[in-house]
Amino acid sequence: MLSPEQLRYAETHEWSVLEDDIATIGISDFAVEQLTDLVFIELPEVGQQVTRSTPFGEIESVKAVSDLYSPVDGEILEINQTLVDDLSLLSSDPYGNGWLVKIRIASGTSLDHLLDFKAYQEQIAKEDH
Repeated sequence: MLSPEQLRYAETHEWSVLEDDIATIGISDFAVEQLTDLVFIELPEVGQQVTRSTPFGEIESVKAVSDLYSPVDGEILEINQTLVDDLSLLSSDPYGNGWLVKIRIASGTSLDHLLDFKAYQEQIAKEDH
């Protein structure tokens, strides 16, 4: 499992970690808690091109449907099929087995535009009030 402190965060609550040119994307435990009872997730097809700050899927809870936004430009390499079949992984292990997609990032892309853990904590503290 990844430590939340190691990750970078989008303002829309997706987390990212980069290994070589592969970004693993998930959603934060804060986002999972806000959504409450999850009932459905729609993830993109492998091979689909995604663009930073645009939706690549959606997650549905008993109270809302929320878009999932790509924090980077690139191509979907893998989706977490286990998650599609068992949404409880998002609650039990959002930074490990609850990852959403793996994206091969566009050349020259970094995660520098995303929030570090401290900045993300400051953002969610404001949202929580």
